[in-house]
Amino acid sequence: MKRIRTYASFVRFSHSVFALPFALTGALLALHRLNDWTRDTIAARLVWIVVAMVTARSAAMGFNRLADASHDALNPRTAMRELPRGVMTRTEARIFIIISSGLFVVAAWRLGPVCLVLSPVALAIVFWYSLAKRFTNYTQFFLGLAMAVAPVGGWLAAGGRGGVEPWLLAAAIGTWVGGFDVLYACQDLDFDRAHGLRSIPVQFGVARSLLISRVMHVITVLCVSALGPVARLGPIYLAGVAGVAVLLAYEQSLVRADDLSQVKRAFDLNGYVGLLYLAATAAAMYVH
Repeated sequence: MKRIRTYASFVRFSHSVFALPFALTGALLALHRLNDWTRDTIAARLVWIVVAMVTARSAAMGFNRLADASHDALNPRTAMRELPRGVMTRTEARIFIIISSGLFVVAAWRLGPVCLVLSPVALAIVFWYSLAKRFTNYTQFFLGLAMAVAPVGGWLAAGGRGGVEPWLLAAAIGTWVGGFDVLYACQDLDFDRAHGLRSIPVQFGVARSLLISRVMHVITVLCVSALGPVARLGPIYLAGVAGVAVLLAYEQSLVRADDLSQVKRAFDLNGYVGLLYLAATAAAMYVH
């Protein structure tokens, strides 16, 4: 059990609540459009979507921790992560990444040939984020791109083809995640500059980075708002969108250019965003 807890902490398993609700929402939107609510379809598809999401995210986070291990050891904020403090070895991390990636490919295979063919592309996108800070100042945008894969994958996995819904949802989660990662990256501005790492805060400074984050979250709300009439989801969905908007506004209010002490608290609020959005979308479909 101790090793299980170590591995779960290594990949921050609890943070699966960020992307997973949007992947499930993408799948629900596809089923809603196809009007295919048979028990076998829901059970088979959704279970393998959960497996695919958890294993892909675990592989990506494991790769991130492995790629950043030397920098994490130097940063007081991250020095207590599993690799820097020696409770896991690099070999264990590599094995974990390989197994997680393999399980993701298996899950993609179970979800159909389109998902199987696209699985290496999805892994390449989510792995690239961990290397982006060495090459571009727009690292947080690439995390947004990596997370935007989730609803599109959920849509395809549930049999969806064509349609604007997955792209609106992808834009929403991409700007949402990119926006809160900009806030999070402000904490490491001095460290990143000192060690030659790149990010939006390094490029633009804290004040302008907060403005970028806020604009991104406005785009998030606009995208999920536009999805309502496109998918004909009704007032319950729009009430959920209003709740998401309130949470994001509160999150942004916690962080100021002259006070970054509440960044962690703001970051943790995001766990409720995805869950609220999934619940509101599912309820809207049930009523419809």
